[in-house]
Amino acid sequence: MWGASIVGFGMRRLQYASGRELDWMEIGFSPRKQNLTLYVLNGFEGQDALLKKLGRHTTGKVCLYIKKLDDVDLKVLDQIVTKSAKAAKA
Repeated sequence: MWGASIVGFGMRRLQYASGRELDWMEIGFSPRKQNLTLYVLNGFEGQDALLKKLGRHTTGKVCLYIKKLDDVDLKVLDQIVTKSAKAAKA
């Protein structure tokens, strides 16, 4: 658990341009009231193309927001999660 409502898998060290560092998950999700929030956007190769094929969603800096799983192509979502996890480990 990462905080009270985020389930995260793996761990990586992030370093900001300011030099600040913190431990963060490789991928994660949080079942929030308005959206299912997935922490999977890290700029992996092909990310934009997959997001275009995904279906109805919105994004934040590192988050993918989905209202209902029925709104998206689950095979594309699987590819996004898999590629994101691989990129986070690299």
